[in-house]
Amino acid sequence: MSQSPILVTGAAGRIGGVGGEVVDILRSRGLPVRALVRTDDDRAEALRATGAEVVVGDLTRAEDVAQALDGCRRLYFGMSVSAPYLEATVTAAAVARELGGLEAFVNISQLTVSQMSLLAMTDSLQQRMHWLGEQALNWSGLPVVHVRATVFLQHFFFSQWAAESIAKDGTIRLPFGDARTSPIDTRDVAEVIAAVLEHPEAHVGQVIELTGPKSEDMRAVAAEYSEALGRTITYVDVPMAEWRERELPARGLPEHVASHMKTMDQLHADNRYDRLTHDFEAIIGRPATSIREYVAKHPEMFGSRGRTSPDTDFQTSNNQGIRDDRHQSRPRHLLGRSQPEIAGHLHPRSKLASIPLSASAISWIAYTPRLDRLSRSSPREPPDFHAFREDRLPLAPSP
Repeated sequence: MSQSPILVTGAAGRIGGVGGEVVDILRSRGLPVRALVRTDDDRAEALRATGAEVVVGDLTRAEDVAQALDGCRRLYFGMSVSAPYLEATVTAAAVARELGGLEAFVNISQLTVSQMSLLAMTDSLQQRMHWLGEQALNWSGLPVVHVRATVFLQHFFFSQWAAESIAKDGTIRLPFGDARTSPIDTRDVAEVIAAVLEHPEAHVGQVIELTGPKSEDMRAVAAEYSEALGRTITYVDVPMAEWRERELPARGLPEHVASHMKTMDQLHADNRYDRLTHDFEAIIGRPATSIREYVAKHPEMFGSRGRTSPDTDFQTSNNQGIRDDRHQSRPRHLLGRSQPEIAGHLHPRSKLASIPLSASAISWIAYTPRLDRLSRSSPREPPDFHAFREDRLPLAPSP
């Protein structure tokens, strides 16, 4: 491949950030990486420690994006859930068109978009901006690859907030009723993005749709936590009104994020996250990480030493040298440090597990989508709705 650096935006996201994982994977393969960050802080230093070039800039300022993209032939575009998301997307596209020579523009999006149209939107401004952003990228004529991911395992629903209630009384509290969901590990999403960036030729013009390995209701999800932690975890179905009026406001989320979360809650409760795709396995060659595996690998978050089963060990040790290469080939400055110290250094979001969540603690909310099992489609073609299972809820626009 070209030895010009690969530009990775959103590389310093704290909670569930895909960009930092993409940098880690690409650098483990010896590929040159330029990481664009908003602030030059300890997260930027962690990126430099991998050997990545770090530049500081604002994705909504064309001059900053132009400086970061200059000399790069491949780009991963990602940004936190925030009000200027659409402006940043169009700015990046405009700069890429002006500079020319781009081989791949890999855009992280939401699986919700696969079921959105002019007549079927959602109440989330963030999701509508993702839909519009994809439209603009498709019109740009750039070599675009859209990676649409379902809700992340690193999302507050399944990580920080779950960890809080598990520590308090052994429960997971969410307003999802009997609906199903199929969350995916951000590391898995990053593996797909890294694979596309390394060899984009076969993927340009495609939509890649990512979910976890199975879709299940929250009681089954709680059972996976129980198995991983070696103790009983139960699901508490919080009434939606109580969740929206008391529990969600207590989190102190910014208005834009809180509104997005309310749509996510309702779409989950409406069983719109009950979907399953196999794009991850087709591209990477192994099943996506299960909830049990994810929880077992993060005992520092969930307050238990965890319990990893033999098949978990097998999948970890046979992961094409991607997930565990950070342990097998540690940078010199990490030699001799414990695993939690290394995880904290490479992934600053892990430090937030013990910090009370408030607006000041939040720099990233995972991308979140909606609706049922999806078929693949090109960026310019509508999804094949006939591919959906008949035993799922009928498709309908979000209220």
